[in-house]
This record gives sequence, structure tokens and C-alpha cells, in this order.
Amino acid sequence: MATRQLLVELTQAYAQRSGQVVQIESVGGVDAAKRVQAGEVFDLVVLASDAMAKLIAAGYVSAVSLTPLVHSGVAVAVPVGSASLDISSEEAVREAVLAAPTLAYSTGPSGVALAQLFEHWGITEHIKHRLVTAPPGVPVGSLVAKGEVALGFQQLSELIHVPGIMVLGPLPAAIQITTTFSAAMTSVCTRPTEVQALLSFMASSEVAVLKQRQGMTPA
Repeated sequence: MATRQLLVELTQAYAQRSGQVVQIESVGGVDAAKRVQAGEVFDLVVLASDAMAKLIAAGYVSAVSLTPLVHSGVAVAVPVGSASLDISSEEAVREAVLAAPTLAYSTGPSGVALAQLFEHWGITEHIKHRLVTAPPGVPVGSLVAKGEVALGFQQLSELIHVPGIMVLGPLPAAIQITTTFSAAMTSVCTRPTEVQALLSFMASSEVAVLKQRQGMTPA
């Protein structure tokens, strides 16, 4: 879901340039991988690197066509009107987490990495009863906006367009969690020539500004 808005912009730009319409369906990464494994026919799949590697290993996706697109980092958000918090250092983030009455992070790779960070800090037991799990496909930002969560962690691209929240900024460099999203042709692709042209466009410097506008950096 982190790439949803970016893919809309990329495919619209590609359609304007080439006349080729691209239909995109955005779902949670876990669901996307399951659907590919279940045999649904897609020409192209976009996923985080670890999920993509598993699909390649199982023969569902073409390794030769693998095209890194963006690097995406995690940011921190609170409801609009909340007091601003210091997240400028690892210790400041740890204190903010310990003080939050409720908090949430995604179920994707960045969420797994955050859980490992909390474990490393030795605070998992202290905060486990305050964790709110966002259902797959439900943005953490929407829970923050509704006031169900006081402190939310999610990739910046998924937070910047959510009304009702205040993005405090990215995690500090010492603990930043970066996910690389890549695109690749599936093994059942019916239009390889067209898909390769799309992959080349999505990886080109021509669309770097679109990636940066969505809170990501070109891969």
C-alpha cells in the first residue's frame, strides 16, 4: 500500500507518454503475494524486496525483470492538535513510545522491523497492551486521524496524504527503517514487451520527481 499513490501517478504519466493504459490494483503486500501464489493472472507485481525475493525463488516472478523502484522510510505521526513530540534521536523516540497511551505500526516489513527495535530496547512487555494492530490494508494514519491511536509509525508515503494527522518527521537516521520496493514481470505475464517498456519508464530519471513528491527516493 505504500506505493499506491505513486503507482497511480507513474501509470498516468506512462499513459500520457505512450498511450498505453495500465490497470493497477493496490492491496496489502501479504495479500498481493498470496494472490500471485494462488495463480491469479497479473502481468506485473510491485512489492517490498523480501516478499519479491520469495516470489522469485518460488518461480512466480521473473528474476531477470526485477527492477528496483524506490526506497521508502518510516515516519511518525500524531493526531492534529496533539502536542509535538521530540523524535530527533533514538532515545527521544524510545521515550515517546514509552509515554504513548496507544500506538500502532504497520503489519508490513517496516512494522516487523519496529517490533524488533522495541524488543532490542527491552520495552516490548511494557507497551504490548497499548499496541493497536491495524488490519491489513488499513493505514495506520487513519487510526491516528480518528483518535484511536496516539502515536503512529508508518512509511512516510502512507502518511503524507492523510487528513487529520500531524507528521512529526522521519525516524532519526540511527534507527530509520528503509524498505526498497521493486517491480517485476510475473511468470504468467501475457504482454512481456509492453511490461518491460513500463518497467524501464518507472525506473527512469524522468519520474524521479514523482517519487520524491510521494516521500520516497529513487532506487
